Amino acid sequence: MNNKTLSRRTFLAYLGTGAVTIAAASTGLGAFTGSAAASDLLFDRKTGKVTDAFAPIEPGTGDELVLPKGFRHDVLVSFGDPINGKGDTFGYNNEFTRFFPFDDKQVNGLLWVNHASVHPLLALDQRQPGPLGADQVKSLLYNQGASIVEAYRDREGKWKINPDSAYGRRITGYDRVELSGPARGTRAVKGAALVQGTFGSSAGSVTPWGTVLSCEGDFESTCGSAGLELSHYGWVVEADPFDGNFKLRKHTALGRFHHGQLAVTLSKDGRVVVYMGDTTPDSCLYKFVSTGKFNASAGKANADLLTEGTLYAADLVNGRWVPLTIEAVKKALNGDDFQVPFGVNQIKEVLVERYKEQADVLVYAQDAALILGATPTDRPAGLAVHAKSGALIAAYPNNVRHGNIHGHLAKLAEQNGDAGAAAFDYEIVSNGGRSSGYSSPGTLLFDDRSNLWVASDIPADKLNQGAYAPFRNNGLYVVRTAGQDAAAAQLFASAPVEAALTGPCFTADERTLFLSVSHPGQTTAQAGRPTSLWPHRSGDSGPRPSVVAISGFA
Repeated sequence: MNNKTLSRRTFLAYLGTGAVTIAAASTGLGAFTGSAAASDLLFDRKTGKVTDAFAPIEPGTGDELVLPKGFRHDVLVSFGDPINGKGDTFGYNNEFTRFFPFDDKQVNGLLWVNHASVHPLLALDQRQPGPLGADQVKSLLYNQGASIVEAYRDREGKWKINPDSAYGRRITGYDRVELSGPARGTRAVKGAALVQGTFGSSAGSVTPWGTVLSCEGDFESTCGSAGLELSHYGWVVEADPFDGNFKLRKHTALGRFHHGQLAVTLSKDGRVVVYMGDTTPDSCLYKFVSTGKFNASAGKANADLLTEGTLYAADLVNGRWVPLTIEAVKKALNGDDFQVPFGVNQIKEVLVERYKEQADVLVYAQDAALILGATPTDRPAGLAVHAKSGALIAAYPNNVRHGNIHGHLAKLAEQNGDAGAAAFDYEIVSNGGRSSGYSSPGTLLFDDRSNLWVASDIPADKLNQGAYAPFRNNGLYVVRTAGQDAAAAQLFASAPVEAALTGPCFTADERTLFLSVSHPGQTTAQAGRPTSLWPHRSGDSGPRPSVVAISGFA
C-alpha cells in the first residue's frame, strides 16, 4: 500500500463499504446481537452531517449533471484521455471507483476506476450489425477492465489528474490473469491456469489488506465478439492499485456468475466474508467465507484466504445459507423426487453430466444454487454493510417480468450479528416508487454517519417514460436515517441524458465525492446524431463517460 503505515482513517478509506464493521470488530466494538437490534438500528441514527449539508434537488431531464446549491463538480477524467506517459488512455463506461490516498491529507492519490462495457457506435464506430473487425475487437478489449489514474486537488481546490503519472496504468482484456482456487486447471475451465484479460468490470470493493476486488458482470457479448472461452469470465479479480507486478488473479472459490456489487467484512472469529449478488433476473444472493483467518501482519499474503473456503447461496424463505458443494448437488440430482427448478434451463440428464467435481459447482454456481434450494430474486445489484449492526443491505433495481417496476432495498441480519453465521433474518425495508422517492436502486454506499447513498439504475431506454417518468433522469439519492423523513430518499445529483451515476466513493475526510457518470447518450443509434454531448468539452462530437470529483461538503 505504497509501503506506508496507514492511519486508522486511511485504512477505512481503503476498505470502503464494510470498513467500519471490520474496525469495530478489531477494537472490541463488535456488531449488535439479535435481529431486532439490527433491524431497529438501520433507520434510527442521528442525522449525519452529509444529509444535513444540502437542500434536495428536483430531478432533471437536461443534458447536465445537476447538484445542490453550494456544490460543484470537476470533470476529472473522460473516455480517451491520456493517463500516463506511455500513451495509455482512459477506458469506456466507467463504474466502480475507489480512492487510495498517498497520505492522510486526502488531496493526492490513486483513483481506481472499473470499465464495464463499450458502446458499439460511440466507442467502436460499428455502424452496421455484424461481426467486428480486428481493430474494433482490439478497442472492445482495451476499453474495458480498469484504469488507475493519479488524482490531485490543486491550490485552487480543483481536482485534476496527472496525465504523465508513473502510477497511471490500464488493466484490460489483454492482460494475463491467473485462475486461483478449486477450478484452476480443471475440466470446467478447459484446463486453464492462465486466461486472457478481464472485462465487463462493473462493481468492486477493497480487501482488508488493501487490494481491489473487481467484479466481472456482463461478459458473454465480449466473449462472442473476441472468440474467448466463456468459463474464463464471470469471476472476481484481485489487483493491487499501487503494484503493477502484483499477480492478477481470478478467485474461482468465490463463484462464477454475473457479479454485481460486493461487500467485504470479517466474521467474529476473523475469517474473511465476501457478500456477492448476481445481476441477472431470477438470480441469487451469495457469500463466501474463508477457511483461514485474516492476519493484519501478513499484508498482501492474506490474498491466499480467497483461494479456499465455502461458497453459500441464500435461502431467503428459511433464513439459511446453503453451502454449494458437489456432494449436495449430486445428492439432489440423484433424488427420486428431483425436478428441475425454475430458472435452470437444462434437463436433468445434462445437469447430471455437468456436475462431477467442486469446480463444476463454482463455474455453474447459479444453477447449483437453485438446485440446492436458494431463492431466486430480482437481481441483487447493490450491496453494503451497515457499520454498527453489521447488517447487509441489498438493492434490487427491478424485475419487470415479476411486476417489480421500481425495485426495493432489503436487509439481511446475520444471527448474533456474525457475518460467518449459518442463519439470518431477511426483510424488505424500503420499496421503490413515488412513496419512497426513488426508483431502481443500484449501487449503494454508507457514509461515515451511516447515511445510505443510493444510485438509481433505470434503463436508458425507459427514462422519462411510463412508470419511470416522475423520476426523470437517473440520480444519486441519500436515504435519511433519522427523523420524521427516515427512509425517504432525497435527491443529491441528477444525471445527464441517458446516463447512470455509479461507483460513488468518498475520500476519508468526506470532503470529496468521486462519482462515475456512465453511458451518457446510451441510446445513440446514428453517427453524428448523439442523444447527449455531455460533458460538453470543446472539440468533442459525442458524449464521453467520465468520473467527476464533487466538492462542497463541510
